[in-house]
Amino acid sequence: MGSRIITLQRQARELGRLRTGYSVPNDDPSKRPRAVRSQTWIISSHAEHYVEAAADVWGGTVEKWQPQGNGAPQWRVITKAASLDAILPPGDPLSQSYELWSAGGAQRRCDGMSETLSDQPCLCRAQWGENFHETAPRDRACKMTTRLNVILPEMPDIGAWRVETHSYHAANEIAAAVDVLKGSIGTEALIPVRLRIEQRTRVAQGKTKQFPVVAVELRGSTAGQVLAGAAQPVPVGGGQTSAAVEQGNKPALEAPAPATPPVPTPEEFLARARAVTTFAAFKTIWNEAAAAGISPTQAQTDEMTAIGKRLKAAEQPPAALAGDPDLIWQQIVAAWPGTTSELHKRFLEASGGVASENAGVEDLTNFLAQVKAGAVA
Repeated sequence: MGSRIITLQRQARELGRLRTGYSVPNDDPSKRPRAVRSQTWIISSHAEHYVEAAADVWGGTVEKWQPQGNGAPQWRVITKAASLDAILPPGDPLSQSYELWSAGGAQRRCDGMSETLSDQPCLCRAQWGENFHETAPRDRACKMTTRLNVILPEMPDIGAWRVETHSYHAANEIAAAVDVLKGSIGTEALIPVRLRIEQRTRVAQGKTKQFPVVAVELRGSTAGQVLAGAAQPVPVGGGQTSAAVEQGNKPALEAPAPATPPVPTPEEFLARARAVTTFAAFKTIWNEAAAAGISPTQAQTDEMTAIGKRLKAAEQPPAALAGDPDLIWQQIVAAWPGTTSELHKRFLEASGGVASENAGVEDLTNFLAQVKAGAVA
């Protein structure tokens, strides 16, 4: 190769972003747009043909899109895929920091101990304490920001696609996965991974929260092979092959043609379960998932169980609901025409401030009758 400027930092051109949410106009025009969490990946780019290629691979409809702020118009597609095959590029593809942004750009960037823009100790820690990311007022403290650059082998052109997340759990887990893979296989290797939006549930202070987490999973080799430095040739997706990378005696990561059709993922079974309207159809999907030997997360198992309960409750005659608050509530959910948050709010109003989880059979039964009669919708 020819000579290079040794002080110049070389990096791949950013082709677009991989997003886990989007915004919609607020019902109150005076308020800012409302954030929506997506069950599937959203791919955006300044180049329309990149987004069209993504729609061809992962489904969805291409649309013109205006990011918040004064950015130039872009294109995006809300795909039908909860997981994407990707490649970790050579070098360190991960950057993390606490950041505070305004219309004028980045105001703070901190590693948790030192604020690098002002060269001062962490301002948020001094003001709100060690757990400022949980206790500080929203939009006043720095946000935990994780950026991961990946290559999408099924997309045209060579360049990076950026995943950005503000999740505490993702920050810990993505860093651990990248460090283990790069440390075991090599910093200059092209490492096939799978990016997955994993739906999780957390109970804290008596409240249940559901939230998505970006997970980085090893693809094509077992953990033992990677940790032993003996990773076998693995697929990188799209019928393409990663460039040969010498890692001492470690084999290059290449892409053999798949011999058998892929086993459906837990996300695919869960998506099918969300779409059915009868308990019999749900039971068929549940049995197929068990026969396929899939290993869903606890959150996925909980959601599947909740779907089954809701469908079963919706088909139960009223007499079968007597004395069972859980079944009555599931039938309320099935009959409610609005969102879950609206349902909980209306129930509090109708019951005089009693939360649904603490309500008795009589209150639940009365509210169910009102819902069916359209009196509280």
